[in-house]
Amino acid sequence: MRLRLWPSRSPEPARIDGDGTAAPRLSSGSRTGTGVPREILRQVREIELRTRGLVDAIFGGEYHSVFRGQGMEFAEVREYQSGDDVRHIDWNVTARMGHPYVKKHVEERELTVMLVVDLSGSEQFGTRSRFKAEAAAEVAAVLALSAVRNNDRVGLLIFTDRVEHVVPPRKGRRHVLRLIRDVLAFVPEGRGTDIPGALDFAARLLTHRSILFVMSDFIAPAGGGRPESWERTLKTVARRHDVVAVSILDHAETALPDAGLLVLRDPETDEEVAIDTARPGVREEYERVVASESLEVRRLFRRLGIDEIAIRTDVSAVRPLLAFFHRRERILRK
Repeated sequence: MRLRLWPSRSPEPARIDGDGTAAPRLSSGSRTGTGVPREILRQVREIELRTRGLVDAIFGGEYHSVFRGQGMEFAEVREYQSGDDVRHIDWNVTARMGHPYVKKHVEERELTVMLVVDLSGSEQFGTRSRFKAEAAAEVAAVLALSAVRNNDRVGLLIFTDRVEHVVPPRKGRRHVLRLIRDVLAFVPEGRGTDIPGALDFAARLLTHRSILFVMSDFIAPAGGGRPESWERTLKTVARRHDVVAVSILDHAETALPDAGLLVLRDPETDEEVAIDTARPGVREEYERVVASESLEVRRLFRRLGIDEIAIRTDVSAVRPLLAFFHRRERILRK
């Protein structure tokens, strides 16, 4: 278990929309006619403006080169032309017609992208420029805008210790803005983390091979077992779908400050503990435990062949996202 300094908060229950999906219920802030606080809409616009330029200039092409579709679809049989690949000759038609014919295939371009976002208690944490949940919203915006730019469908699943909100995959800019708004505005009922439950739900929802971007800090909850307990579900889902882990962490989670006696509270269980951070041994032990937990998660991803994008709240997500796309592209070329 890892404890963090955390302000008290009483989450308000989610409501259910007419389409059967949970929607945020917010109790503070100036609201618009749609019931969404103006501050949330302002954040959505700012994120769109920042990420749309990145997608147009950088990520759109990178996304297209990495996620090329689910396969090849038969288009037609036509006469052989100079320069055609002889491996594509249809020998049955060639034998009947007396001269060479080739099969033509086109790439199946339409993909389904599912953003699986952890909004448990630990995601409402940040000591630098933003909370982890806000970093998740920005990464989701880049990925979703890149997908719809390539005519792919994008959906959203928000989870805590339960699945709380699902938006089925669709296309279009307005749909993407709705997804960004939901990540920023949704107020969950739960505070714990159930990654296997969220993946199981997503796998049942998606009937065809899809891309799942799972955004979480991947910190094992108290009493929730070690990362190995996720392995069976991750392995099963990764066989059918392309699973990408987006780890979102804050710098303050990796090391304790030398600040004397601190009372820390776990945002997912409310358990409190007093720690004397002035003692070097305490700080060293904390760093050792954090490094060990992180190593376990990394090893699990490597064992299952799951790519990871490491995002931090205090730096831009551009570099790690680009590194991921370039890494994928190198693998495809081999």
